[in-house]
Amino acid sequence: MPKPRVIYWFRTDLRLHDSPALAAALALSPEVLYPIWTWDPHYVYRARVGPNRWQYLLDCQNDLSGSITKLNPRSKLLVIREAPQTLFSKLFRAWRITHLVFEKDTDAYAKERDDEVVRLAREAGVQVVVKTGRTLYDPDELVKMNNGKPTMSISQVIAAGKKIGAIPRPIPAPDWLPGLGDTDLGFEQEKPKSEPDVNALQRDGHEASYSALAGPNADFAVPTMEELGLKVATTPHRGGETAALRALDEIIANEEYTATFEKPKTAPTAFEPQSTTLLSPHMHFGSLSCRLFYWRAQDVVDKHKGKASQPPTSLTGQLLFRDMYFGAQAALGFRFGQTYNNPQCRFIPWHLPSKIDTSTGMITGEYQVDSAEAEAHLRRWKEGCTGFPWIDALMRQLKREGWIHHLGRHAVACFLTRGGCYVDWERGAEVFEEWLIDHEAACNIGNWQWLSCTAFFAQFYRCYSPVAFPQKWDKEGNFVRKYVPELARFDKKYIYEPWKAPIADQKKWGCQIRGDGSIMTDGEMEVYPKPMFEFPTRRDICIQGMKNAYHVGLYGNSPQVLDGSWRRLFDDQAEGPTGGTEGPAGAMVEHEDNEGHGKARPVAEGPSPKHTKKMAAGSEKKAGHKREASQGTLDGMVTRKKKKDGEVFPNRTHFG
Repeated sequence: MPKPRVIYWFRTDLRLHDSPALAAALALSPEVLYPIWTWDPHYVYRARVGPNRWQYLLDCQNDLSGSITKLNPRSKLLVIREAPQTLFSKLFRAWRITHLVFEKDTDAYAKERDDEVVRLAREAGVQVVVKTGRTLYDPDELVKMNNGKPTMSISQVIAAGKKIGAIPRPIPAPDWLPGLGDTDLGFEQEKPKSEPDVNALQRDGHEASYSALAGPNADFAVPTMEELGLKVATTPHRGGETAALRALDEIIANEEYTATFEKPKTAPTAFEPQSTTLLSPHMHFGSLSCRLFYWRAQDVVDKHKGKASQPPTSLTGQLLFRDMYFGAQAALGFRFGQTYNNPQCRFIPWHLPSKIDTSTGMITGEYQVDSAEAEAHLRRWKEGCTGFPWIDALMRQLKREGWIHHLGRHAVACFLTRGGCYVDWERGAEVFEEWLIDHEAACNIGNWQWLSCTAFFAQFYRCYSPVAFPQKWDKEGNFVRKYVPELARFDKKYIYEPWKAPIADQKKWGCQIRGDGSIMTDGEMEVYPKPMFEFPTRRDICIQGMKNAYHVGLYGNSPQVLDGSWRRLFDDQAEGPTGGTEGPAGAMVEHEDNEGHGKARPVAEGPSPKHTKKMAAGSEKKAGHKREASQGTLDGMVTRKKKKDGEVFPNRTHFG
């Protein structure tokens, strides 16, 4: 009987160590093993990916390919430039494949893609082997053991995990791999449509992702940034399994740090080195096994003689948070990434709402400008010119390096949503999707919902001050001086509030505080913008808006949200596009005027604002949506401590 001919399909598991799927492939005793990566146009054109994350991916691929070749000089990673949905049927025939093996991925798009590939394999008579390895627990099993519901709290993850059983110990990397068979393709490439291309702005050269199936040199090589036409990456962080294992060794060698690590106690202002592990991008690309990380940390904790930290704030607790978000996404699919039609997500009438395709129940990837002011706030937030140095330093670090500390992420997310701008959390999640090197769809979405208090967490009145909070960690303002260098010479008294500095001092320090960020220099003088609003005033407006929305009590799948009649429950003057009594689905507006102010469709017989208030007061029962049991917050898992200065959030959670 002929030996198996196996394709091992690498995706977000770019490693050789602790790979249950790779071990399953080798257990088949294959005649040949083809390690491949399909260059998927979904990520090239449809998902937001900036140059820093592209570079990190290429680092991981090159490192993996080199490691494969060390085990067998007749093998390497084969990068094939075609969509998996069109490639595999042809590949199965050309290489006479008997088995396809890959690691399970419960990301909403990946699930849909993999179902199609499995269907193609079965049609071709190819056996498919799928193993879990991306998370501590199989997300689908977590959901099953959570009574079929999304995992919305750490307690649910722990309870479901106990039913599943112990987290498996990691397995070693193989010491040998079979060689490649014939790599002739013998079929035509099916080139994908490049439009719409959300990543066009990431390129400054010719994009040649699909110039040839095996690449420009017909050698299946990992693409280069130049081949992809991408701008030069600016991140100092490098990817690859070799770097990941070295970094993990260094962390675990510091037993005190490993055993007593508590995420909320790490400094968001530390940068040389950072105060957290920075292993999250390795786990996203799979260059580091989360099980290896978990057990190496847990083994240190188990033998630690002092008081060790515990979940959810410990290192192992952060991995449980990651599994929680994967479980929520696995249950909800694409709905998890939006408010509309999401039964777990509170409905808040944010500014800049997503456009919705009501025929599919999905957001379109575009948004409406209901407020010109909110649009300006979003632009200035993204560009790091809000006039609040702490926020701007973080956003500039994010764009340049592709990573910021989790408390920094908390601060900028709170500022954009319920703590200042009242802009839809989906806009912020899109920016993070573009810029983060550790972007994990489930974690990014879950954390934005948490910080906007639309799911997972409900204490919306706890806001980060852009002045008091950073002062607690960095009174000298060194973090701001590094990432907002125009303020480098300012006295520490004014480093977080430079607009309060006397004009004479501003001139002496080489930077004037004026304008909206559109002018960066004036002759030899640098210019830094004034704050785009008075923070205490905006914070109070946002808190009142959140209070109104919570009182109304709608969720993304409430009938009033689905048909647009939710406006009847809000006063016309409430924050957000709340005017009128009826309108399009979700928070969309009927049209936009020249100033960007959205208008909902009026109804002649609609209730008066006074009557609207009465309706809102009793609307929690009238909303027509029963809050599901799994919508509990993590408040019960949180260690509450008396807050000082600007730290007004409870100690908890992983955000990247």
